[in-house]
Amino acid sequence: MVRSSKILGAVSAFALGVALPLAPVWSAPVPSSATTAKPLYKNAAAPIESRVDDLLARMTLDEKIAQITTVWTDKIKIFDDRLQLDPAMLAAQYPNGLGHFTRPSDGKGSFSPRVAPGRNPRQTVVLVNGLQKWAMTQTRLGIPILFHEEGLHGYAAVGATSFPQSIAMASSFDTDMLREVNAVIAREIRARGVSLVLSPVVDIARDPRWGRIEETYGEDPYLVGEMGVAAVEGLQGVGRSRILPDGHVFATLKHLTGHGQPESGTNVGPAPISERELRENFFPPFEQVVKRTGIEAVMASYNEIDGVPSHANRWLLEDILREEWGFRGAVVSDYSAVDQLMSIHHIAANLDEAAIRALDAGVDADLPDGLSYAALGKLVREGKVSEAKIDLAVRRMLELKFRAGLFENPYADAAAAEKITNNPQARALALTAAQRSITMLKNDGMLPLKPEGTIAVIGPSAAVARLGGYYGQPPHTVSILDGIKAKVGAKAKIVFAQGVKITEDDDWWADSVTKSDPAENRKLIAQAVEAARHVDRIVLTLGDTEQSSREGWADNHLGDRPSLDLVGEQQELFDALKALGKPITVVLINGRPASTVTVSEQANAILEGWYLGEQGGNAVADVLFGDVNPGGKLPVTVPRSVGQLPIFYNYKPSAHRGYLFDTTDPLYPFGFGLSYTTFDLSAPRLSAAKIGIGGKTTVSVDVRNSGPRAGDEVVQLYIRDKISSVTRPVKELKGFQRITLKPGETRTVTFTVSPESLQMWNDQMQRVVEPGDFDIMTGNSSVALQTATLTVTP
Repeated sequence: MVRSSKILGAVSAFALGVALPLAPVWSAPVPSSATTAKPLYKNAAAPIESRVDDLLARMTLDEKIAQITTVWTDKIKIFDDRLQLDPAMLAAQYPNGLGHFTRPSDGKGSFSPRVAPGRNPRQTVVLVNGLQKWAMTQTRLGIPILFHEEGLHGYAAVGATSFPQSIAMASSFDTDMLREVNAVIAREIRARGVSLVLSPVVDIARDPRWGRIEETYGEDPYLVGEMGVAAVEGLQGVGRSRILPDGHVFATLKHLTGHGQPESGTNVGPAPISERELRENFFPPFEQVVKRTGIEAVMASYNEIDGVPSHANRWLLEDILREEWGFRGAVVSDYSAVDQLMSIHHIAANLDEAAIRALDAGVDADLPDGLSYAALGKLVREGKVSEAKIDLAVRRMLELKFRAGLFENPYADAAAAEKITNNPQARALALTAAQRSITMLKNDGMLPLKPEGTIAVIGPSAAVARLGGYYGQPPHTVSILDGIKAKVGAKAKIVFAQGVKITEDDDWWADSVTKSDPAENRKLIAQAVEAARHVDRIVLTLGDTEQSSREGWADNHLGDRPSLDLVGEQQELFDALKALGKPITVVLINGRPASTVTVSEQANAILEGWYLGEQGGNAVADVLFGDVNPGGKLPVTVPRSVGQLPIFYNYKPSAHRGYLFDTTDPLYPFGFGLSYTTFDLSAPRLSAAKIGIGGKTTVSVDVRNSGPRAGDEVVQLYIRDKISSVTRPVKELKGFQRITLKPGETRTVTFTVSPESLQMWNDQMQRVVEPGDFDIMTGNSSVALQTATLTVTP
């Protein structure tokens, strides 16, 4: 961010398929010759609280409402016939100022960047600066605009770097890497003049039918919490400071809560979750982020809990979030979720009532269009809402602007944004992140491949880089096919066949989804068989497209599925290629766990990639040919069939008694992943085998690389309370460390078991440590564990 006014000049016209808004066409007003005292709210040296007090006292009711509503679909109303910002139209449309602007990088007329390509860095900066100049110089009080964008695994915009999807980066079990990735995301967003990003997602994912599982860090509250903290530290900076540093953005913690285990696995469905379940599993990631970082924004979830939608749940947003955890920032709505109190949940008869319910519950801003909160001014005048409640919400939104420095510095530098976006450092990190996110699920010795002979690269995700939901538009992507070709060069012959199509389109943003024609797919399968008939080995991609697993945000935009089987004719493709008798490595590129039982039994090797970002093809090739040793671990339990749901590793003792004619064992357990080398882990050693309820002990594990090459291992710590006043899970993750060891190298990994590691919610719903014996378990997955006993005394 810069302070020079030189960046505000007009630029020449741009075109990205459609004309896009350019610089504003007005001039700044000529200052009055009269000397006036500078208002306190414009004094950067004054305390923020005092500045907010001063500004609030000067604002009209309608100016206040403008600060807690947002602009998105009405953007077109502020541009003239040449699609340039028009000051007269702005003044007419927003006479009381413009508080919050949604996604300035969007294209015109469509959510989909393929239909309406978005703004590149320069175009986005020109729009942001034009709007800020109008707000600062042409509105009565000169209040800057707050802009927000999507940045789940990369800035969802033209030219930005695309990193692996969240569930993939969770597979890295590497918080340092995730922090670094989010720091790059932050700087690419802030460089365009945007101060707020709607990420990360810290919902725990307990139902793989749910299409948004790809956006999460997995099923475990501890893992999700640690990843969430790292993501926020990357976006905002490390520490609890409430002042936003240069090159960073405010994170938005979402979605509070229960969103990750919806009824029937369908998005926005009710969360049939008790208070105990909330406190033990769904609350902890949010609580950890609130208490350990400077998080300033939280987004409520679409779903209801015990009959109360989150956007109307004062217990959740006030009693828990603010009073118990000490959150001091702003609560923003999910898109149209306030309106849905009327249209979906039917707890409000109209938008006026929806606005009253949400404001009473503690929702401070109505995203993305402010349709419900637009009525709040009228409701205050009618005596149905107190202006004091409006003031509280406005205060929180204004504080974001003051803490971001927007009153002093609302502008961005287009040249700097172009220079920093998708630069060599960002691209190198995208490759590293993809490499560290890949998990090897099976290997009978086929991998690593040798770059020789003839290799068939087949499958619906072989020749396209699948980026996953909320993807951006990186300038260059690498498919698996391209990565393999670049890796082997002339050393091996590569043949390609698509094999099948999964969906007719793969545009995540488009509403309609059509499965590909089975007859046409069987023709493609026949072609693939012929292409592979004389090769030496096969690399086969299977899984999803961005349409077959995604956020289902409307009745006409679905993304959840009742089955976990491979979509379409993918299993037929595998069966046909397997019949050739060739060695097959399967690379899974998917947004949700797949119940690939037959593939798991019959493939020679399997890599789980999820969605690996713009450098995914190079990363897969690096792992396939052994230049990178895979070290990822599964952040979710992979079920054998949808009939096992819900399935997660930290189940209660009475669960999983057994099934007739099948097993309760998952296809792959949480925390599982293989390597090209082997590791020997010792049993855990405790520095003290007996401690008091407020005491601590250190757990030590010796890890030796007993194999032929360097590699990574993730050492995991689990705890079980053996006898307790209420039922407790059979094990709970309480620590993990990813380490790199050379062949023959040994390292001792240590964990601290503290009261926080042992605490529970007792039968009085009090958080306590109960005396007794605890199993302290360590290993390299949730099922490969060794145990020591810790005794906790009163």
